[in-house]
Amino acid sequence: MSTESGKTVIRPLTAPIEGSTHVPGDKSISHRAVLLSAMAEGTSQVTGILDSADVRSSIAAAEALGAKVSLEKQPDGSLAGGITGWGASGPAEPAEPIDCGNSGTTARLLMGMLAPWPVSVTVTGDQSLQNRPMRRITAPLMKMGVRFTPEGRETLPITVCGTKSLKAITYDAPMASAQLKTAILLAGVYADGTTTVNEPAESRNHTELMLPEYGIRTTAAARTASVVGPSIPAAAEVVVPGDPSSAAFLVCAALLKRGSSIQIENVSLNTARIGFTRTLERMGADIAVRHTGSEGKEPYGIIEAAYTEGLRGCEVPAEKIASIVDEVPVLALVAAHARGVTVFRDVSELRVKETDRVAAILEGLETLGVDAWIDGNDLFVEGQPGLRAEQGSVFDSKCDHRLAMTWALVGLCGPVPIEVENFDSVKISYPEFLNDIERLTR
Repeated sequence: MSTESGKTVIRPLTAPIEGSTHVPGDKSISHRAVLLSAMAEGTSQVTGILDSADVRSSIAAAEALGAKVSLEKQPDGSLAGGITGWGASGPAEPAEPIDCGNSGTTARLLMGMLAPWPVSVTVTGDQSLQNRPMRRITAPLMKMGVRFTPEGRETLPITVCGTKSLKAITYDAPMASAQLKTAILLAGVYADGTTTVNEPAESRNHTELMLPEYGIRTTAAARTASVVGPSIPAAAEVVVPGDPSSAAFLVCAALLKRGSSIQIENVSLNTARIGFTRTLERMGADIAVRHTGSEGKEPYGIIEAAYTEGLRGCEVPAEKIASIVDEVPVLALVAAHARGVTVFRDVSELRVKETDRVAAILEGLETLGVDAWIDGNDLFVEGQPGLRAEQGSVFDSKCDHRLAMTWALVGLCGPVPIEVENFDSVKISYPEFLNDIERLTR
């Protein structure tokens, strides 16, 4: 790997990737462990926290609001230690806006956390985050009694004006979004009565699984979740398993690099997170999942994958997209190598991620010479078995970590070097991605 003028040269792996490995801590669970510990009474002990730019944004936000965070780097690169929360006294009002960087999770969860307290806090972020929609979060919180200024603003920066007289609500969410659901539930912890969120499809359920660890009464089913308030979270012990979204890139590399065979240990096997394994199974991939235990209510285990010739296209129904929203880019790349057409139904949510991932996927696949198109909100990819990139092809990550890793696989698993613009965006979720994948070739 070498970098010049913002472009990183990704060279083909010198051998198949083989052996056992692990991936960094789950980003979604790490955010929630940090932020729920900040809300709690007492000192929580957390281990396996992902050390990445996004999670650092949540840590900085917790500290800015008065939590005491004492996390230290561990030999495996994770963070572990104690977090003393503000508990019943509530968060402190910071003098400066809270900068969430690129982290939509930090920004949206903060709005729910701040809702029940009489503070005014401005939430902002980088240019990418300032373009992402926030109305989906502010609308239900306003129904609960929160004010936001400037009124009617739909993007960051936004000032949250909380209230101690928060009303419990039942909210029918217009889209399946774990961030939306979590913001409402975190506010609902302090509201008088039962706060319920109903979703049109299943989204990640880490919040519902974690809240009881902090002593919060929670009920949850496939597309609905409730909390009973008012209550104050109590300190807990949380162990964060490996991130399946990060694991997906190693899995797909193994499927595409001839002779490869890997197993990824201690990775979260939460059913709302491993939809990508089921999609790859339908494509004929040599992949297997084995449960080995659980931390709290979060299951973990091993994902095994090996090079697969003769991958075939498949259809991914709309109700499954929420469970693979971060993996669609790399699945689209695998689909580009498969025989036939792969259809991802209703990928509209990908247009409002770190970038417009739909447009970026189409652009990258066009660079590869692959036919891909949008019909309505459905993404179609016509595969080409034996697909090869042209030497020196340039792929634009759009400063999106998932796209940076996706296009890196073109060079790593192919026969010629390619270039990826702004590859260092991988620090958002998986800073050691290239080192880990290259280590597996030795």
